Amino acid sequence: MDSLTASTMWMFPRHNQSWVSEFILIGFSSVPTTNSILFIVFLLIYLSSVLGNGLIIMLVCLDIQLHTPMYFFLCTLSLLDMSFVTTTVPQMLVHLLAHSQTISFAGCWLQMFVFGGLGGTECTFFVVMAYDRYVAICYPLRYTVILNWGLCIQLAGGTWICGFFSSLLHTFFTMSLPYCGPNRVNHYFCEGPSVRSLACMDTHTIEMVDSVLSVILVIIPTSLIVASYIHIVMAILKIKSTQGRCKAFSTCASHLTVVTLFYVPASYIYLRPNSSYSSERDKQVSLFYNVFTALLNPVVYSLRNKDIKRAFLKVMGHGPVDS
Repeated sequence: MDSLTASTMWMFPRHNQSWVSEFILIGFSSVPTTNSILFIVFLLIYLSSVLGNGLIIMLVCLDIQLHTPMYFFLCTLSLLDMSFVTTTVPQMLVHLLAHSQTISFAGCWLQMFVFGGLGGTECTFFVVMAYDRYVAICYPLRYTVILNWGLCIQLAGGTWICGFFSSLLHTFFTMSLPYCGPNRVNHYFCEGPSVRSLACMDTHTIEMVDSVLSVILVIIPTSLIVASYIHIVMAILKIKSTQGRCKAFSTCASHLTVVTLFYVPASYIYLRPNSSYSSERDKQVSLFYNVFTALLNPVVYSLRNKDIKRAFLKVMGHGPVDS
């Protein structure tokens, strides 16, 4: 047992039971041929996700015309997506080819904390992006005054603090449970519900804590996003020009698309009754908000955004250069 694992075990009570020092992540298949195919598929998805999100970050940083609150938030979302998918997929790729699929207790603790922190941050960050669209459409003349750079940084930083604080609580309570065997996690990464199902004691209290955190991170942000878009729709309907209404709706369509792609599967995982828990189904559903969302977000924003296309062409040398 390594020193990091030992120090982690020291932090939590043993409850006079033998302590699991590592977990085995079962993943998707035990057939070598299937694993080889899955490795190629997920490797391509991962590389595409990193490339797409990295490209958006690069374009926003290089193009001065994209130095606005909207693209600052888009750049932050891309950073979140890159980090989110990197927390789980590289390890999954290694396990698809390796004979050993183990992860140390400390490694599982760290992965659960970082994954939960990034997921919680993204949940609350979508509210910030909705607020950005609300200000841009409802108060266009005061947009840069209301969303000044100081407020933008505070909003973005606040979502990171909120996300990782909630993840710290979730991870602490989950990993402080006694794990005396079995240690086979029916998932491709250390997700809270899957790991918690292996605990050697009743987990009702911790499930209640998780339910409260889920309401805070899913229900409340969703309600705020809906409230923002009610005001946005009312403001758009007051626009007399059909072209103006279409343009306003178009600026919100990308955000609504990525919010739906993230919130629907995440809500299914964390808001459903514990009695309906299914490891096999959860593995498949978690791929959508963890892997595929990170892949689709750059596509959604780049295909519908003329500024991103223009910045890309300029970087490639096919567009006008700023004087």
